[in-house]
Amino acid sequence: MGTSSKAYQRIQSLIDPGSFSPIGELVTARSTDFNQEPKMESSDGCITGYAAIAEKPVYVYSQDASVLGGSVGEMHARKILNIYNLAIRTGVPVIGILDCAGMRLQEATDALYAFGRIYSKISSASGIIPQITVIAGNCGGGLALFPTLTDFTFMASEDAQLFVNAPNTLAGNRTEKCNTAGAEFQAKSAGLVDMVGSESEIFASVRELISILPQNNDDIALTECSDDLNRATANLEAFKGDTAAAIANIADNGTFFETKRDFAKEMVTGLIKLGGQTVGVVANRTEVIGKDGKVAEKFDAKLTADGCDKASDFVKFCDAFDIPVLTFTNVDGFAATLDNEKRIARSAAKLVDAFAGADVPKVNVIVGDAIGNAANVMNAKAIGADITFAWKNARVGIMESKLAAQIITPGNGDRSLVIAELDSDMNGASGAARRGYVDQIISADDTRKYVIGAFEMLYSKDVYYDKKHGTV
Repeated sequence: MGTSSKAYQRIQSLIDPGSFSPIGELVTARSTDFNQEPKMESSDGCITGYAAIAEKPVYVYSQDASVLGGSVGEMHARKILNIYNLAIRTGVPVIGILDCAGMRLQEATDALYAFGRIYSKISSASGIIPQITVIAGNCGGGLALFPTLTDFTFMASEDAQLFVNAPNTLAGNRTEKCNTAGAEFQAKSAGLVDMVGSESEIFASVRELISILPQNNDDIALTECSDDLNRATANLEAFKGDTAAAIANIADNGTFFETKRDFAKEMVTGLIKLGGQTVGVVANRTEVIGKDGKVAEKFDAKLTADGCDKASDFVKFCDAFDIPVLTFTNVDGFAATLDNEKRIARSAAKLVDAFAGADVPKVNVIVGDAIGNAANVMNAKAIGADITFAWKNARVGIMESKLAAQIITPGNGDRSLVIAELDSDMNGASGAARRGYVDQIISADDTRKYVIGAFEMLYSKDVYYDKKHGTV
């Protein structure tokens, strides 16, 4: 396999120039069943090696669909397993570029066993080193488990396909009706893909992600901060609805890497730098502000099952790699739909378990509403937030004041005075602060300096839970 192959070119497009060193370049398939030639092309349809991205070491493998369709056989898998073993020993991330016809049928049970070994190795590496998958071509059948076992997935918008069962094999469906293998479906509906774009765009995003992430679960992702630690962010309260914009405003140099950005948009997850430290962010969102400054999409201030699943997975990733977690809370209940009701209790419980079980520093900022048990789910002090701030106009309470007033004062009389009293006492941020549920009420514009200060204070936090694992 020469340097002109697409698999090799993809690696070169991803890494720092001149940094790639191949491993196992001369490996060939050894199966001779079904009259196969005993010697296939070198590399057996997969280039593996190590390189640098943003001057940080990485291991990378790239499948070549021009060699037996890039199919996974015994030796192909052995090469991937080899770089995984090296990556785990050295504490270095792994990036896989997938373009594959699937399992190599000619190798029968050898290929089947090879798939299982890769599944096992990816699972073993989970929580030890970051794992990133780029879907550049076909990723079907059993191969679809590769990206879903790893931490982050990027998908080419034009030629890539991700599926367990092809769209035309699904009862009542055709590709023309709903392309369930396409990037749009996998990013927006399935929630398996973090970012969709051209190959050059997704490679640029992978480079950005590597620059933010720690190298392994013992590494601290801390760099020198070139931004003002005490910088005020004028008019931040205007972004109370679009918390993705608010997060970018408080981040070092305005950089926010949003994960699963097209899925469950009412819940924002991603990574920023704060004072040079990598921080994971989880936030409720009620609107998306477009490039023209106008509201492009609106959402209820409710927790959904998809949003909770998205957030719980992300919090568990952060906890595994000792990345502190910041939450922006603006929620007043749970979405009331039949589809949501099927899953919301389970999904919300998973998010509670993720926050409660995470022993990393946790800071919560109530930017709008924190009403009812949905607010507890969003990293409330009751489930383990170390520090809780609230913006001056935030509301914290058991239920909406109008509903509470109907219960407290039955009948049809004027309830305006009761509602006003509930808003100022029961649902005001100051009432929660008097009871110790909010540590400090702050100006929205000063959020950056207060959050940075809190994480600096919590830097040495060390908690150990003496149990194997929970069951949620």
